[in-house]
Amino acid sequence: MGGRQRHIGVEGRRARLALRHRLAAQARAKTPEEVAGSLVALHGTDPATVYLAIGARLADAGGTVPEVERALYEERTLVRMHGMRHTVFVFPTGLAAVVHASTGLAIAAKARAGLVKDMVTGSDGRLTAQWLTEVEASALAALARRGQATVGELTRDEPRLKERFTYAAGKSYESLQPVSSRLMRVLGVEGRVVRGRPLGAWTSSQFRWAVAPPHPELPPAEAQSELLRHWLAACGPATEADLKWWTGWRVTDLRRALSAIGAVAVTVDGGATAYVTAGDEEPAAAPEEPWAALLPGLDPTTMGWQERDWYLSPGLRPALFDGSGNVGPTVWWNGRVVGGWAQRPGGEVVWRLLETEDLGQQARAAVEEEAARLSAWLGDTRVTPRFRTPLEKELSA
Repeated sequence: MGGRQRHIGVEGRRARLALRHRLAAQARAKTPEEVAGSLVALHGTDPATVYLAIGARLADAGGTVPEVERALYEERTLVRMHGMRHTVFVFPTGLAAVVHASTGLAIAAKARAGLVKDMVTGSDGRLTAQWLTEVEASALAALARRGQATVGELTRDEPRLKERFTYAAGKSYESLQPVSSRLMRVLGVEGRVVRGRPLGAWTSSQFRWAVAPPHPELPPAEAQSELLRHWLAACGPATEADLKWWTGWRVTDLRRALSAIGAVAVTVDGGATAYVTAGDEEPAAAPEEPWAALLPGLDPTTMGWQERDWYLSPGLRPALFDGSGNVGPTVWWNGRVVGGWAQRPGGEVVWRLLETEDLGQQARAAVEEEAARLSAWLGDTRVTPRFRTPLEKELSA
């Protein structure tokens, strides 16, 4: 695009975030599908994150659990599958083919090659690639017959899944690995199986597996362009570093996709170049009212960008992130992270503001209202984040 680049400052970016991520009261959604469509992807590594992230964005959060279960397991309008950076996400089902072709294929090829190499080496050649092909075909047939199944159930149908091999022989982290867990992960990245209903409550991390619904095979470059278009519409402006981090793609693939969709370069505060979709350079309207939100650990908004200073002060990170870069539960006020929250064993939702400035009584009252709303729909359920952070541990004690 010729001419001088448009500038989108911090306040403009926060306004976009508030409305496009359905966090301001006026932008809240009616259904989980609306939330997922607006965010493109919901982190699914911690099962509770999906429900908490959706509940924070629904106009009526009281029906969050049954509504999410309807979408995931009954109507299958949402699907939990491996995606960017070899991470489990929940996507709108209509994007499954796009995610698979844009991201999953490259990861899947490496995952399968790694499994075969580790399996052959760790079994002294007893377990071969041909053997694996036979076992996976048998396991997939058993899964199709059952509809949904745990790994334990599948091993009863196909006992060869119980076979183990030595991983990293001679290393300090040497271990015996079952074929079953590695194979199901590979099949998941390949888009051949998806996560089904969990065992127990919605907070459980023990899932059944199901055969993936059929989807068209798309050209990878076309799929990358489509995924990038969706994500920039939700999260633009974003820098090249943000985009590379979120997608996990090579720089050459990223730049090709940016060109293919006609992405427009803009500047953001600090002078960096960022990108938006064509026609999205104009200033966004600010939310009608100030807003507060209590977002869960690994929330897709908090984890949406690699360069986060415009909504998260660096001084807050030691309290809100674990040692691997996973964010814990956060408190938001008007487009920026201002603190964290946790749930105590008795069920009480507690929070703390970390910003040094006094945010005022309006902010405190709004956060308290959100904490009460969250506590009401959680009811007797207790949620402990999969990745514990310093502030969450302290508050929950």
